[in-house]
Amino acid sequence: MVRDIVLIGGGGHCVSCIDAIESAGNWNIVAILDMPEHVGKRVRGYTITGSDVDIETIAREHRYALVTVGHIKSSVVRKKLFEAAVRAGFSLEVVCASSARVSSHAFVGKGSVILHGAYVNANASIGVNCIVNTGSIVEHDAIIGDHCHISTGAIVNGGCSVGSDCFVGSGAVIQNGIRICDNVTIGSGAVVTRDITETGIYIGCPAKKMI
Repeated sequence: MVRDIVLIGGGGHCVSCIDAIESAGNWNIVAILDMPEHVGKRVRGYTITGSDVDIETIAREHRYALVTVGHIKSSVVRKKLFEAAVRAGFSLEVVCASSARVSSHAFVGKGSVILHGAYVNANASIGVNCIVNTGSIVEHDAIIGDHCHISTGAIVNGGCSVGSDCFVGSGAVIQNGIRICDNVTIGSGAVVTRDITETGIYIGCPAKKMI
């Protein structure tokens, strides 16, 4: 069954989400919301029809939505829009690209998107409003908290636990069984070999906190 969906955010991440949605074939994009000055512009053939101030109005007309604003270092904007959409009455849906692989034994929270070539293995758990980006891997028994972004080509190995509001940069590797607290940014290409218990930005191999 094909269902209507509203996209909240019309930038670069929205383009990736549109591609995933079109490949899945089970959603019909009926509206995109973005900044007021972008109303009327088109994104991959779809028109930006309103802004975030229209969320409550649109929610009275359509049931399903997805936050399509990206998350680079901070989850603040995505989290704010997700919470506004929930308050408005939207059902935040999971979108999974056709080339992504999500185990039937994994859990993916509402409002999360799994993009092309990503792999979520058995017993993994993805929180709400997360991005599992192109070519990334979340291995068996790994736990990803809410409002996280596992960026392109990143690897979260088996048994890891990543807290909420975290960003794991492109090509980063988190070794097996590592625990990472909330509000941590892992830089691109970093290799995390020890638990991270303090909020901050971590880079390098092995990953160390930036001073």
